[in-house]
Amino acid sequence: MTCPVQGILCLPLMLVVAALATAEDWTRFRGPNGSGISKDTGFPVEFSRNKNAIWRTPVRAGKSSPVLTARHVFLTGFEGEKLFTQCFNRETGKLVWERAENRTNQQVGNRLNNPAAITAVTDGENVYAFFKDFGLVSYDPSGKLRWKVPLGPFVNTMGMGASPIVAGDSIVLVADQMRGSYIAAFDRGNGEMRWRTPREESESWTTPVIYDAACSPPLILTAGQGRYGAHRLADGKRMFTQPGLCPAMIASPVLAGETIFAFGYGGDSESPFAQYLTQLDKNHDGQISPDEYQNVPDDPAHLITDVMTAAGKVMGNGDGIVTKEKFDAWWGHAVGPTRLLAVHLECQTRSGQGSSVQPRQLWQYDKNFFGVIPSPLFYEGVLYFIKNGGILTAMNPATGEVLKAGRIKGALGGYSASPVAADGKLFVVSEEGKVAVLKAGSDWDVLAVNDLGEGAFATPALSRSRIYLRTDEALYCFGSPSSR
Repeated sequence: MTCPVQGILCLPLMLVVAALATAEDWTRFRGPNGSGISKDTGFPVEFSRNKNAIWRTPVRAGKSSPVLTARHVFLTGFEGEKLFTQCFNRETGKLVWERAENRTNQQVGNRLNNPAAITAVTDGENVYAFFKDFGLVSYDPSGKLRWKVPLGPFVNTMGMGASPIVAGDSIVLVADQMRGSYIAAFDRGNGEMRWRTPREESESWTTPVIYDAACSPPLILTAGQGRYGAHRLADGKRMFTQPGLCPAMIASPVLAGETIFAFGYGGDSESPFAQYLTQLDKNHDGQISPDEYQNVPDDPAHLITDVMTAAGKVMGNGDGIVTKEKFDAWWGHAVGPTRLLAVHLECQTRSGQGSSVQPRQLWQYDKNFFGVIPSPLFYEGVLYFIKNGGILTAMNPATGEVLKAGRIKGALGGYSASPVAADGKLFVVSEEGKVAVLKAGSDWDVLAVNDLGEGAFATPALSRSRIYLRTDEALYCFGSPSSR
């Protein structure tokens, strides 16, 4: 069975690249190659703290998503100046061990990007965690430190966001920032840096995916500021660049067969500093100080605070005061389109140069994605994305045509967690902790809305008929009676 886009295989039949053959057990952010898809069945539709809950375990503060091995669940957390990697028993939820590193940096970040917001990765046994305020660290299944690699300090106005991935025998990390962006590969065994390649992309927060084509060695595909990129896994060499993406890339890309989808947003060309100055400059000194832009009454989402903090802390002398020069310098890198871009990856042969992968734009969907954090989802021939307010859109992946767009009744809040899917169903988690389960398809429908009564920002993991979901307070394992 093939899907409407040339080269896209419906995911139940899609071959996962050999380097991630063990990733079927949700070992990285968004599961197998970042797809958000589990091939398992039997997941519960209705669940809560008192219904279909196999276990519930308190966790430390953090927003990272759970990753799984056959025996364990890994999370990261923080408390004060400590950065924790936690290991839980998969069957019972019991905390097996936790280890901590001290924060060596204090990176600027917005309210949603706390010190433990980045998801760890596992190779099926060991765990690898990246903390933007420390670097990379690896532990074995018993909690023994294997190695650690301090990195940074990083210069990113909203904090780093890309999760590390396992690619063959390497850990690959994308570090896009205001100055000194790079992608690097580290030896899984000892943490030694194998290669590091500079990138022209400025800030972005997306986690890469792996692409393996018949005409090419394995590639690391990235969605960064203004462009898709491809780096050769073996040595990090940049193999192609495809323009057309947006300046602010927060949502991670999704790969379906030979087509990659990603969206982001940008700002208008004209700087809004004069507008902010009129609104915020209470003492009329021609600049905006932290006490003037913190906790703005008509800024419930803290958007103004985040923008002003970014301009004040990262640009110029970093004293927190926002002048027109600082703001305009920051705004300049944020100007650009707001769109979803679909790109097809094709094998081409050039005379005397052999075969290689070349990108070709399929279509673009210019729509307001401002502030959207959740990644798109491709499932059973339909492309989905979720926006704040519980607005779910289903699209034809071949053309970009909107098939259905509507609000999820009962779950109309903000969204940070990315949608995931299995067994013909979508699972969508709001920041208020309302988990909507929907019948997948171009005419999607709501099957249930489960209110956990706890804030939720992490993407759930789906495996072996069970849902592993982190809230602000706890890690849950949900499963129907037949899965126990």
